Amino acid sequence: MLLEIKGLRKTFDDGTRALQGVDLSVKLGEFVVILGSSGSGKTTLLRSINGLVNPEAGEVKFFDQVISSTTLPDLRKKTGMVFQDFNLVNNLSSLNNVLTGLLDSSNSLMSMLYLFSREQKMQALKCLEMVGLLDKAYSRVDKLSGGQKQRVGIARAIIKNPTLLLADEPVASLDPMISGSIMTLLKNIGHKIGLTIICNLHQVDLALKYSDRIVGLSGGRIVLDAPTKDLDEEYIRKIYQGHGSGLFFNEDDI
Repeated sequence: MLLEIKGLRKTFDDGTRALQGVDLSVKLGEFVVILGSSGSGKTTLLRSINGLVNPEAGEVKFFDQVISSTTLPDLRKKTGMVFQDFNLVNNLSSLNNVLTGLLDSSNSLMSMLYLFSREQKMQALKCLEMVGLLDKAYSRVDKLSGGQKQRVGIARAIIKNPTLLLADEPVASLDPMISGSIMTLLKNIGHKIGLTIICNLHQVDLALKYSDRIVGLSGGRIVLDAPTKDLDEEYIRKIYQGHGSGLFFNEDDI
């Protein structure tokens, strides 16, 4: 098993119980969508996996190794992250933004000065080619469209050859047509380089179209976990309607 999560709990200082005993296992090569509305705990779950959030209870195992302060650096070297708001440096080129994906695995002083090796730059260019943006390698990212920015974000996430890719609402700020192209790209890259992908979404149609498995979160608890082929929109709607009117998806989402 690639990833095993047991009894994960997280309550924030304001009293929000973001995770309430989450158990989840993910196999190597799966494309898992974590589906839920805003406030369901999706982002907290992903950030707990890569150590950006510290849960007060439970454990995360990566390749049978419990994640702790000593094992977290190794996990991060094998994990890429794609963010909803792109998380790029606007005054840098696409190429240099992709190269920032190597910051935790390169000489720190050299990386701070963006003095990467020729081999690393060629690797970054190859990643940009994979996402269809080789012609924008030397363009500042603040000159790119939203869809292009997310492609740069994906290239940055895969430059270190990760085993696991975490994508937190990667299409939330994009229009439907661009959203589909980004999800197709993630799916294709996952197959091409053998990635396991955990992707947070609130759009039911995208979850059904692109995932192998859907895990539904509501109020910090898992309320659904099934192969995508066994699900449809009507069934998912009923699951969420059964967990309180405040937990509905928007009509546009379902």
